[in-house]
Amino acid sequence: MNRYPAWKYAILAIALLIGFLYTLPNFFGEAPAVQVSSAKATVKVDDAVRERVEQALAAAGLVSDSIALEGNSVRARFDTPDTQLKAKDVIERALITDPADPPYIVALNLVSRSPDWLTAIHARPMYLGLDLRGGVHFMLQVDMQAALTKKTESYAGDIRSALREKGIRHGGVSREGQTVRVRVRDEAMLTAARNLVSDQFPDLATSSATDGDAQVLVASIKPEALRRVQEQALKQNITTLHNRINELGVAEPVIQQQGLDRIVVQLPGVQDTAKAKDILGRTATLEVRMVDEGTEARAAEMGTGPVPFGAEKYLDRNGQAVIVKKQVVLTGEDLTDAQPGFDSQTQEPTVNLTLSAKGARIFKDITRENVGKRMAIVLFEKGKGEVVTAPVIRSEIGGGRVQISGRMTTVEANDTALLLRAGSLAAPMEIIEEYTIGPSLGEENISRGVHSVIWGMAAIAAFMCVYYALFGVFSTIALSVNVLMLVAVLSMLQATLTLPGIAAMALALGVAIDSNVLINERIREELRAGVSPQAAIASGYERAWATILDSNVTTLIAGLALLAFGTGPVRGFAVVHTIGILTSMFSAVFFSRGLVNLWYGRQKKLKTVSIGQVWKPEDGSQLRSVAGRGTGN
Repeated sequence: MNRYPAWKYAILAIALLIGFLYTLPNFFGEAPAVQVSSAKATVKVDDAVRERVEQALAAAGLVSDSIALEGNSVRARFDTPDTQLKAKDVIERALITDPADPPYIVALNLVSRSPDWLTAIHARPMYLGLDLRGGVHFMLQVDMQAALTKKTESYAGDIRSALREKGIRHGGVSREGQTVRVRVRDEAMLTAARNLVSDQFPDLATSSATDGDAQVLVASIKPEALRRVQEQALKQNITTLHNRINELGVAEPVIQQQGLDRIVVQLPGVQDTAKAKDILGRTATLEVRMVDEGTEARAAEMGTGPVPFGAEKYLDRNGQAVIVKKQVVLTGEDLTDAQPGFDSQTQEPTVNLTLSAKGARIFKDITRENVGKRMAIVLFEKGKGEVVTAPVIRSEIGGGRVQISGRMTTVEANDTALLLRAGSLAAPMEIIEEYTIGPSLGEENISRGVHSVIWGMAAIAAFMCVYYALFGVFSTIALSVNVLMLVAVLSMLQATLTLPGIAAMALALGVAIDSNVLINERIREELRAGVSPQAAIASGYERAWATILDSNVTTLIAGLALLAFGTGPVRGFAVVHTIGILTSMFSAVFFSRGLVNLWYGRQKKLKTVSIGQVWKPEDGSQLRSVAGRGTGN
């Protein structure tokens, strides 16, 4: 009746072992570290950089716990924060010769001290939020007016192309503020232009005006379209920030919208505000321009003459100067995808671009009109441009698929494709709020949070042991297993623990012990009714299960609602709360039942159980009290 088969005990033992292994990394703490990442798409972080870091530290007499190439960065671990700060200065001097144009980002970080054998089985500690780990917080204001201006410029170019395709003559298309103005000669052309805009650009509202002898068609963005532009600009900026920060190895960054035009960025573990700003500014965009091949441009390339008017000078990857026209043919906004690949003929690494419908149409026209001329693809990163490649146009290119190459390595092709997919910011942003939380404050928050959980659990354990005797001990052990399983699951999921999460963990203790209280009281009721101890135990667990399931499901629904609709601290609370409910059902019911079965299940003639004070009728009139040792028949 009250015996588990061996396979159930095996499952419980395996669950305990897994829970212990995946909880263990959280007790090793974090080591101060210096992280070296690439600041440019053309600069790679590899074993050669790791060796330079080792040599610089050795020359300065600084000892590190380990120096390893992890992903796209080199991380050097140290014993103390003082050594970490000294090492940062040494590494910066060794790797960065020109502070105005740094090839690397050298930032302070915190990394886990977990041994390699735990890391090998993917047992890693939970991520800690900004309030527990320390780090930097930014509030960014998005310049929505710039986003609207940029969109209006795009409409002006599209309208110009559409008028040319339809053969509608005009006296110029220009942008004034957030309107597009099309000058035409007569009423007939005005009507044709208005019909074209109405048909092909439903987000634009049109009106007419006169300017001397000319008619002017004025197109402005509709209010509902303005809102969509603002929403898309905010989403694109958030996506861009995510792509860049995630690739730089910042653990669990928080990037979320706040209000209509603000973005909150939290970078746990990053203590250097200046470097964090540098990370936020790392976006890249692509521009396609025609190469100026005139006599003056050739002289400027050779360094024997000035850059001609209407052109700019950029360097390619070999350091050779290329003179390109200022007029931009295509931008990164016309890209829908960028993937690394290989040229089918030369087998050289390439970047394969997929253009939008508008971009494909423009690219087809440009290549048709400039066969035999050079086209430069310029990558802009941190405000500085570099010519990725400047091939000669051999024929018209249609279909919206473009392949670029330029003596790139496979890694360079991957990185360039990544940067282009990350894209550029849809609108400029300004930091309006920033602050740094030091690791010492984070440690204090952790200490207080952990103490609250421990003292809460100790108080619950004391009450249960006094009130329910041995069954209270079983409940306390099950409660400890619940905490173990909860931390293990959070670690497996690499969830981010914050102060609200610790509060949810304390609440999970109360929810878990509530299930054991229901079970113990149900067993007491069965004993009062005169049922034998073995039957009372079996009936108590079986009949309490329905009540436990109902109460936990309703609480789980509330937790899922918080998870679905909450953000920030609320969502962090909901994650721990929801997982805590699931682990409590396992520990409070199945694990505690296993303990009870192991202790009492083999006693065939069980007379008493230690479940605290039970009042039982005797001879129909008298009541007797049996405390501590339990009761029997």
